[in-house]
Amino acid sequence: MQRLIELLGLLQAGKGHSVKSLAEICHVSRRTVFRDLELLRQAGVPIEFDEEHRRYQLSGKCFLPPTNFTTNEALTLLILCHELGGKTGVPFYAAARSAAIKLMSSLPEKLRKHLSDITDTVQIQLQPRNPLDDSESVYQQLIEAIGQRRCVRIGYDSLTEWGLISTKLSPYRVLFSRRSWYVIGRSTLHKAVRTFNVGRVTQVEVLEDRYEIPPRFKMEKYLRNAWHLIPEPGPDSEVVIRFRPLVARNVAEVLWHKTQRLHFQEDGSLDFHVTVSGLNEISWWIMGYGDQAEVLRPAALRQLLARRTLAMAMQYNREPAEEATT
Repeated sequence: MQRLIELLGLLQAGKGHSVKSLAEICHVSRRTVFRDLELLRQAGVPIEFDEEHRRYQLSGKCFLPPTNFTTNEALTLLILCHELGGKTGVPFYAAARSAAIKLMSSLPEKLRKHLSDITDTVQIQLQPRNPLDDSESVYQQLIEAIGQRRCVRIGYDSLTEWGLISTKLSPYRVLFSRRSWYVIGRSTLHKAVRTFNVGRVTQVEVLEDRYEIPPRFKMEKYLRNAWHLIPEPGPDSEVVIRFRPLVARNVAEVLWHKTQRLHFQEDGSLDFHVTVSGLNEISWWIMGYGDQAEVLRPAALRQLLARRTLAMAMQYNREPAEEATT
């Protein structure tokens, strides 16, 4: 990022530079300069090549109207755009990285130089996520369908229905949560509002049929108190988990759920209280802490975890099905 910003500043100076001079100033090879110039072009930077003088320059002084950003505002926007739009960022947000470059070009030179020295020292590490390499066209079609309020017919590789299904969907929202993009809307197959993982949508057909999002539909109301994304039918459950001292403070440092309440015991253990709409999603989270977590209530969740841990113990107490290959 810092090298691209430096290169952009040189090109924006006005007089232009040859590849040789750019390589010397930036202390990189000519091949790296050509690669960086192409990255800037892909970001929408209008780079021109002067055949007569054999040098590169920009066609204009800036790409955005002058904006009175404070240093903190500009730094925050640049870092967010660069990190979220990077290869390990949020899928389909590569344009954010291009926006960071264009934003930098619009800043005063003194501020641009200052920020270029510090942008690479801050990094945002996101959770592991589904790259959704083959799903960008699906995402774009869903976004356009929502904008036009047009129904879509989707093919979907359902994990809960054990195979491919087809349904007519009125998409209400797209949501990025933790590891993937999801589309939430009313499904004619299920006769209810459902959540679909964009990565498992196999095809999209935008239909002529139009729909309206019910005024009473609210994401918070739909998700209720789901631990993550899938609320289960029936009343909410009051869950209490006791975490042993080894992990108690680590658990307490994070806001895991909007309803959580924390109570430390004298021995350093933590009683974690939470109200959830369904037990399956939270059960997998609890199992991640192994023997450092014990569900105190409800009994249904204790029984669910007992069955799963018993099955796990049986799995690891027998010989593996086959030797691992390298």
